[in-house]
Amino acid sequence: MNLFSFSYTHPIVPYIRESDFAVRNAYYSPFRKLLDYLIIYIQKGELTVVADGTTYQLQEGQFCLLQPGTVHDLKAVSDNETPFAHLDFFFHADRDKSFPTKPGQIDVHAFQHLMQPRLNDFEGLSIPVLLEPSKPYLYRNLLMEMIGSWLEPNPLSKLKTQAVATQLLHLIIQDHSNPANLGSSHPHDLDWIPSYFSVHLAETLCIQDLAMRTNLSPSRFRTVFRERYGVPPHQFLIHLRLDHSKELLSSTTYSIAKIAEYCGFSDVSHFTNMFRSREGMTPGAFRGK
Repeated sequence: MNLFSFSYTHPIVPYIRESDFAVRNAYYSPFRKLLDYLIIYIQKGELTVVADGTTYQLQEGQFCLLQPGTVHDLKAVSDNETPFAHLDFFFHADRDKSFPTKPGQIDVHAFQHLMQPRLNDFEGLSIPVLLEPSKPYLYRNLLMEMIGSWLEPNPLSKLKTQAVATQLLHLIIQDHSNPANLGSSHPHDLDWIPSYFSVHLAETLCIQDLAMRTNLSPSRFRTVFRERYGVPPHQFLIHLRLDHSKELLSSTTYSIAKIAEYCGFSDVSHFTNMFRSREGMTPGAFRGK
């Protein structure tokens, strides 16, 4: 699964579900299976984490990321400070129905539809339970800022929380992946084409630039594009331009020349010829019918 293409249908929109600075005495949290992500920072003391059968001894200054589906327990034998956050990274329409699972809750089959995608299921990502940050102070600052903002009861703070969480996720992915392995390289990675072409409708698009966005050669890009959309890139763009011109003809009083300009045609004659070829009538006739 490719993160680049997946994020087009499942945007990265962090949602913090539960978060706290967690100043506690010795404690034990029994095994449970996660539906969301759990990130923990050891600010003071030690924490033992058993995740999917592997034991991790976390010391002060270390970070732990438990991904959805992980069966784990937590144990601290002395006073500790372990700021944490339960959060989603990917948007889910029913995110308000998900929850941090309870101690002993291993069977989450009934809630499988709420489980977040695992980062490690994406190509090029291999994120360990015990994180290996290149700049630990940045992780700490962002996590503490995220928790502090989340605890403040106002909408602007919630917006800040989401922005900071996105920064933290970016750092985690950046530190635990090879960027070259995250690029798109499959036909389905062209899902971005319609929106990109629409934004650049009136511009001259360069095949070399488009191919570069997908890590493909120009010739391979043309082949993959035709397989995905059934027509060459230029023809696809013309279809979008003509569709948009019909909208403008029907809903505005713009002149034919202005519509030709807005839709990326070189002049009225070119626009008229292309429009007649597809619609069987001139733009003026279409507007007047």
